[in-house]
Amino acid sequence: MVHNADRIRELLSEIKHPETGDDIVSLGIVQNLGTENNIIAMNLVFKPNDAFVSSIKRAVEEKLKPVFPGVELRILDLKKQSPKPPKKEYPDIRIKNIIAIASGKGGVGKSTVSVNLAVALAQRGFRTGLLDADVYGPSIPTMLEMNGVRPAMIEKDGFELIDPVEKFGVKCLSIGFFLTPDDAVIWRGPAATGALKQLAKQSNWDGLDFLLIDLPPGTGDVHLTIVQELDVTAAIIVTTPQKVALADVIRGANMFRNKDINIPIAGLIENMAWFTPEELPGSKYYIFGKDGGKKMAEETGIPLLGEIPLVQSIRESGDTGLPVVLGGNGDAFRKIVDNLLRQPVIKK
Repeated sequence: MVHNADRIRELLSEIKHPETGDDIVSLGIVQNLGTENNIIAMNLVFKPNDAFVSSIKRAVEEKLKPVFPGVELRILDLKKQSPKPPKKEYPDIRIKNIIAIASGKGGVGKSTVSVNLAVALAQRGFRTGLLDADVYGPSIPTMLEMNGVRPAMIEKDGFELIDPVEKFGVKCLSIGFFLTPDDAVIWRGPAATGALKQLAKQSNWDGLDFLLIDLPPGTGDVHLTIVQELDVTAAIIVTTPQKVALADVIRGANMFRNKDINIPIAGLIENMAWFTPEELPGSKYYIFGKDGGKKMAEETGIPLLGEIPLVQSIRESGDTGLPVVLGGNGDAFRKIVDNLLRQPVIKK
């Protein structure tokens, strides 16, 4: 005897789930209904923690047996499998402040600024990291005397992570750690941004107060990768005093202010503001122009965080791998840190 499956579903739709009030057919509990000869078979599929499995199964039997006397009911009750969350490609990274340090063009001392600000923040007791994002011209290994250093890999929370190298209290990573000093980085854009993405997101940065990112000069794929992959708190733009540098500052500012990027600019830093000879520490020679940074700040509406003089000790510190802020000539960088910490966008 073959039974009508539509009639069976009609009868079962009269059974309501006690918790939701909806019928068990529309809820998808009744599955794989089939009839053959004197048999009615079905699966009843429930949520993992459903407390009404037995009562609904009994209600199905009581509903069908009077209508189909002598029928053999084969009912299998099953539990839905909870879907497994997709495996994350990268771990969650908790960093209070991610600061992108940029410049409109090369040669303005951006890496020198990045290194000294990172060390100055660490000296204040902040947990600080420094990411060298200039994949084509990494300079951080030289400026921190770490050429030849190779970061270790560690296991954490089920992820294999690159463990940043610590120097002067700062956790550091650079593509330069994975190259010999004479290697030329010949990468197309996707390969370069892929390497940078790995350094930024597959590394043990978790728990930092500040992560400073030393960006390459200009605007391009690397900059977009950083702002798309990381929750950047603010940007700092480094410039020199010349009037012609204003166009570079505006170009850099416009990149961060673009509606699709929309990253606050915490401030402007004027490097090489004046020249002071070692033998004449009280003298100032404005060889690139005077008050250029102040004028740029006024024209762009960006706060001026500070001015850094052009002195021999700062240049030598980059060559020796001992940041000038470690000694007595780092007052300019310490003042910039003071001003940076006062900016409302910085998370305390």
